[in-house]
Amino acid sequence: MTDRPFHSSHAETLAVSLGRPPREPDAPFNEPVHLASTFVAGGEREYGRYGNPSWAAFETVLGALEGGTCVSFASGIAAISAVLDLVPHGGTVIAPRHSYTGTIAQLRDREAAGRLRALLVDVTDTAAVAEACGDADLLWFESPTNPALEVADIPALVAAARAHGTMVAIDNTFATPLLQQPLALGADLAVHSATKYLAGHSDVLMGAVVAADASVAEQISGRRALSGAVPAPLESYLALRGLRTLPVRLERAQANARELARRLDGHPALEEVRYPGFGAIVSLVVRGGAEGADAFIDRVQLWIHATSLGGVESTLERRRRWPSEAPTIPEGLVRLSVGLEHVDDLADDLLAALG
Repeated sequence: MTDRPFHSSHAETLAVSLGRPPREPDAPFNEPVHLASTFVAGGEREYGRYGNPSWAAFETVLGALEGGTCVSFASGIAAISAVLDLVPHGGTVIAPRHSYTGTIAQLRDREAAGRLRALLVDVTDTAAVAEACGDADLLWFESPTNPALEVADIPALVAAARAHGTMVAIDNTFATPLLQQPLALGADLAVHSATKYLAGHSDVLMGAVVAADASVAEQISGRRALSGAVPAPLESYLALRGLRTLPVRLERAQANARELARRLDGHPALEEVRYPGFGAIVSLVVRGGAEGADAFIDRVQLWIHATSLGGVESTLERRRRWPSEAPTIPEGLVRLSVGLEHVDDLADDLLAALG
């Protein structure tokens, strides 16, 4: 039996159909978990640090969804580190002041070592960010940002970076390739914590970088091999299994998030409800600062207090409990990662906890 590839541009079809073994009699539907540190000589892999069929299948699917060449990593922070390694010594990186704390920590660590200069900006100030691109080697940003949920003008920022020859990398973890495709908008790189929505079940640590240029992907793959930050076969298998259901999971989670933002808007116990209009993350600013937000979190019953996000279960967290969070984030800001439970139950739990 020979393969007859079906060509589709629909994300739902790509997520389900790609990254599978050849259709031969008695062949498995899914790429198995290849527990191998060493491969027979003469091929492209030879050693487990250079490749594995389990993570190659995941890369095939995510690369197709993002429209580029995917390189997977052991974690999201490893993927971020590999991108920052592309910046020349003494170069400048522009990043949002309200970025994922792991990204800021990476930038600060490299800056302290004299490796690069980090310029933190308000990503919603398009003119100021565009002007800063004139002296930058890399424009890195999230849209929406974590946890402020600010949305950047991606086409305008990419155009400004292009005019100055500045590389652009966008952390697409919150939006996923189903809601936003950075490479199609002109970015050079899309970065993911696959731990979150892509894997989607709170049981995997993994990351990925998708490059528009295959030669850049090769550089990033080389950094992965040198650092040893390779994904494990089992995690790759689980992440791909999660990726298969991303379209239906995200559709439900986003619908829940929109409805929760609507129901919570104007609640007297809240100073603000932040929702960018897409995705499944909502941020609430609870009255009473840290004390008020912590009391609210202590009273929820269905929602789980946890720092990660993007799973099938709904979680929440006061972000300023982490000393590394930006001081411009309100003390009472609680980030909600909206899951797949019934929206009435999620709303009832929040409203009861708010009082």
